[in-house]
Amino acid sequence: MLNSLQNPLSLIGRLLLALLFVPAGFSKIAGFAGTVGYISSKGVPLPEVAAAIAIVVELGLGILLAVGFQTRWAALAIGVFTVVITCIFHAFWVDPTQQMAFFKNMAIVGGLFSIAAFGGGAWSVDAKTKG
Repeated sequence: MLNSLQNPLSLIGRLLLALLFVPAGFSKIAGFAGTVGYISSKGVPLPEVAAAIAIVVELGLGILLAVGFQTRWAALAIGVFTVVITCIFHAFWVDPTQQMAFFKNMAIVGGLFSIAAFGGGAWSVDAKTKG
């Protein structure tokens, strides 16, 4: 039974993860100055560059994840990015109110790393161009 759901579940999982990142990328474009200000407030060097990197990762790689193109690399890169930003912006060891956000993000990283390990499934651009 679950084997027959593998492809639709893989697609739904990719889309749901992308749903978190793609709109965040668009919002960073729309509110670039505010994004730069927030990044700067956390002491991140070169906040404009960091904001641009966040947009590329969230929007660009998020779209690749959604359609399943270069899926493993996109998921891995978004996962590593998420680990880094989570340690900066949700450091619960500095601010205990960030603990839930930290662990939520780590769970998201787990999903991304699973996609990096197993790929985007048969309903992906990768699968269609492979054969």
